[in-house]
Amino acid sequence: MRTADFHYDLPPELIAQRPAAARDQSRLLVLDRANGTLEHRRFPDLVEYLRPGDVLVLNDSRVVPARLRGWKAEGGARLELLLLEENGPNDWWVLLKPGKRVRPGTVIAIAAPDGAVALQATVEAKNPSGHYRVRFAGLADVRSALDHLGEVPLPPYILRPRGATSEDAERYQTVYARVPGSVAAPTAGLHFTPALFERLVAGGVAVCSLTLHVGPGTFAPVKTETLEAHPMHEERFFVSAEAAEAINRARQAGRRVIPVGTTSLRLLETVAARHGGSLVPGDGRSGLFVYPPYRFLLADALITNFHLPESTLLMLVSAFAAPGATRGREVMLEAYAAAVRQRYRFFSYGDAMLIR
Repeated sequence: MRTADFHYDLPPELIAQRPAAARDQSRLLVLDRANGTLEHRRFPDLVEYLRPGDVLVLNDSRVVPARLRGWKAEGGARLELLLLEENGPNDWWVLLKPGKRVRPGTVIAIAAPDGAVALQATVEAKNPSGHYRVRFAGLADVRSALDHLGEVPLPPYILRPRGATSEDAERYQTVYARVPGSVAAPTAGLHFTPALFERLVAGGVAVCSLTLHVGPGTFAPVKTETLEAHPMHEERFFVSAEAAEAINRARQAGRRVIPVGTTSLRLLETVAARHGGSLVPGDGRSGLFVYPPYRFLLADALITNFHLPESTLLMLVSAFAAPGATRGREVMLEAYAAAVRQRYRFFSYGDAMLIR
């Protein structure tokens, strides 16, 4: 399939710049996969669509305040570092912005909130993906200082000239986030509140958690003309024995498994594809690229947000919307066009969809 087939027009004012006044007060577009019909609801109405015995699957990864600001020790050019993956204490792969003129051996001074030098980072290598390996000095472990030195790494379409705010630090994080490791939030989960979970559990819905650490590749555009040529990013995951047992038991009993977000769905399908349709506990890396046509093994419905044009996430939800190479894309783009007409809010801080 062609990347351009997944383009749609979005008025810039529909890109949500701030979260809704309350987490669960977003709108909810409900898409029925059987007939393509749409319903316009509010997110708390989700309780009407879930059944006793359904298993809601959450991604409990926690966003790390992984954006650091600094400057070259020689020359003073300003730089931003985005921590991606830890190799060991003070040894990280990072994104550098701007990074074109950075070479191995470059020393970067990392700024404290008051502008003083808090620690230093030395660039050791650059990989083919454009990521830099850096080693920090000045602290026993840079992780211990991130809450003080780092910022929430908001997506590029959320405009904050002065950086993330205290509101972002709270709201760009799910209420169930537990395991630090993501540089982007699993945003479909941002709509849930403890009170909404109480209502769902009281109605017989089971809730379990997996962990997939969301990387910056979630925002990476598909630059290839065809989907098949796109190099998909990898993300680390962990499946507990308790979660695997709960989900496998639900499938065996004919109950629905409903991932919250594309990250949860990718993790479920990654492990199921490797183990004959079953969920097996353990850790690993997922580089699964889901696009039409795709046969899903575990997911029966999906809670998600609205995704960028020509993005891997839009391709995934298109594959989930209907079987076949083209029908899912048509259904999803029709739903998105309806959302634009109804002035839904798009992307990370935007409104939600239930595809059932």
